Amino acid sequence: MSEPPSRGPVFTPPSAKLRKPRFQLVWLIPILAAIIAGYLGYRTIMERGPLLTLTFKSAEGLAAGQTQLEYKNVSLGTVESIDLSHDNSHVIVKIRMTNVGARFLTSHARFWVVRPRFNMSDVSGFETLLSGTYITVDPGKPGGDYQSHFTGLEEPPGVRSDEPGSTYILTAHRVGSFNSGSPVFYRDVPVGEVLGYDLGDGLGLAKITIFIRAPYDKLVRPDSRFWNTSGISLGLQGGVLQLQVQSIQALLAGGIAFSLPDEGHNESPSPDNSTFPLYSSYQAAQAASYSRQVKLVTYFKTDVSGLTRGSIVNVLGIQVGVVTGVTLELDRNNGSARVKVDMEVQPARFDPDDTQFPVSDLKGKLQMLVDKGMRAELGTASYVTGQKLISFALVPSAPPAKVTEEDGMMVVPSAPGGLDEAVAQLSVLATKLNKIPFQKIGDNLNNLLVTANGTLGGPQMKQTLTQLDQTLKSANDTLQMLNEGFGSDSDFQRGLNQLLQQTSDTEASVQTLTDYLNRHPQALLLGRSK
Repeated sequence: MSEPPSRGPVFTPPSAKLRKPRFQLVWLIPILAAIIAGYLGYRTIMERGPLLTLTFKSAEGLAAGQTQLEYKNVSLGTVESIDLSHDNSHVIVKIRMTNVGARFLTSHARFWVVRPRFNMSDVSGFETLLSGTYITVDPGKPGGDYQSHFTGLEEPPGVRSDEPGSTYILTAHRVGSFNSGSPVFYRDVPVGEVLGYDLGDGLGLAKITIFIRAPYDKLVRPDSRFWNTSGISLGLQGGVLQLQVQSIQALLAGGIAFSLPDEGHNESPSPDNSTFPLYSSYQAAQAASYSRQVKLVTYFKTDVSGLTRGSIVNVLGIQVGVVTGVTLELDRNNGSARVKVDMEVQPARFDPDDTQFPVSDLKGKLQMLVDKGMRAELGTASYVTGQKLISFALVPSAPPAKVTEEDGMMVVPSAPGGLDEAVAQLSVLATKLNKIPFQKIGDNLNNLLVTANGTLGGPQMKQTLTQLDQTLKSANDTLQMLNEGFGSDSDFQRGLNQLLQQTSDTEASVQTLTDYLNRHPQALLLGRSK
C-alpha cells in the first residue's frame, strides 16, 4: 500500500473575536427626546383639569382649539369642541380646564362670552377687537358645591363678586324706561346700577333689584328716598322755562336717584336686600319724606286734562302736597258728571312745628279760610307739556260755601280758575253779545241815513234856502232905506249893520252845513269825521 501524497501544511484560520459595542454620544438626542416627551406627557396628564360644559344660545366668535377661558388675563382652559344640542335650541361648548381653573367650578360661578358691546347702558369688550373673543368667569362667593355643567350668561353680570357693595329691592307700579345696567345716582354722581326687575305674576308691584357700590351703600338708610329720573323734565317755574335732565346716560337708558334727608343722618345703614318704594318723580319722593299727611278732596266739573297722580298742590306758588288720585264720577240719577281729586297735604311744609292745624280742628280752620274766599283751582304747571296742578287761592267775590267731610277726609270747595275761568267768562260775554240785535240796529241806521239824505237833498230844503235868501235881500233893502232916514252914524244904523252881519254869517253857516250833510249824511249819527 502506498502512502498518500503529502499535501503540505494545513492552513488553520484564526478564531474570530467579538468586540463589545461602544456608547455613542449621538444616542443622547433620542434618549433626551424620549425623556422630555415622557415628562411633558406626564405633566400634561397631571395638569389636565376637568372638562367644563357650557351652554349658550349662540357660538358667535368661539372656535375649538383657540378660544380661551380667562380670568384676570390668566388662562384657565381652552375650548375643545363646539356642538349643537339635540333639539338645536342652543350650543354646547366643552372646555378642558387646567388644574388652576378647576377651583372655579362651583355652584356660585357665572360664565359669559366677552364680545364688543355697545348699547344704551353698557359699552364694553372693545379689547376683543384685537385679541379676539374669549370666555370669562366670575367665581362668586367662596364656598359652593362642585359643578361642571353651567348655562352661560348672554350678558355680563351687573355686579362682580369682587366688587364691594350692597343689593336692594325697589317696588313700583311701573318699571319705566330703565333696564339692566341703568345707573343709580346720588347727588348726580353714579354710585350703582340696576341689576334687573321682576314683574312676578303681573298683579302686584314690580320689584327692581339695584346694586350700590361701597362706600355709598352706607348712605342707604331707612329714611332714604328713591325716584325715577328717566327722560326729560320740562316745565315753567317762576315764569322761566326749565329743562332738567339727570344725565345723558339716564336720558338714553333710564336711571334711578336717591337722597338721604337730614333727619336720617343719625340712622344706621339699611341691611343688604332691604326694600324701598320707588317714586315716580322727585316731587313725589319729597312729599313722601314728610311723616304726617293730611288727606283732602275737591271736585271739578270742568276739563281736568293734564292733572294726574303726582301733580303738585300749591298755595301761592309754594308746593304743600301732591295729587294722589283723579277719578270720574257719574250720577245715574240726574246724568251729571264730576271729577274727584284726592290730595295729600303735608302741614310741615307751611308749619315747621306742625301744630297750627291739628286734625281735630282742621275742619274749623279750613272753614275760616273758605269763608275768606279760599278755593281749590285748576292751574297750569307747564304750558309746553300741558301738565296741570291744584292751587289753593283766594277768589274775590266767591259765593258762600261749606267744608264737608267725606269718609274721614275734608272736602274743599273748588272754582274753575286759571284758563278755564277766562274761557268761562269769554263764553258769558259771547252769550251776551249774541243777544244784541246788531242786524236790526244796522237796518234802522241805514233807514235813518236814507231819510236824512232825502230830506237834506230834497226840493223842500232847497226852496227853504231860496226863500231865506230872498228874505235877507229884502231886509237889506229895508235897512238901506232906514239908513237914509236915520243917518249913517246913528246908533240904530250901527245896531242894524251888526244884525245884518250876523244874519249873513248865519246864512253862510247854514249853507255850509247843508252842503256837508248833503255829502256826509251819516254825520247826523256818527258825528263829523276827523
